[in-house]
Amino acid sequence: MARPDRLITPIEIKAVIDGGEVIEDYPDDARGHSCLLLGWDGDHRPIHLVCSPKEDYLAIITAYIPASEDWGSEFRVRR
Repeated sequence: MARPDRLITPIEIKAVIDGGEVIEDYPDDARGHSCLLLGWDGDHRPIHLVCSPKEDYLAIITAYIPASEDWGSEFRVRR
């Protein structure tokens, strides 16, 4: 909340779920199968979303704006 430029809206999260791409898959995660999605907001800001598909729903674990120093130029590959 202290950094409004890093806030992610529910609409942006839905857009990542609907149109994002899986960039990492974690089938053996201790919490159960999960994956990392990459999507973009209307200002072309990258958004990463970690989620876990369940039988009846999609569990959202976290959503964040990836740091450019931690990710390649397209935010798909870790440095």
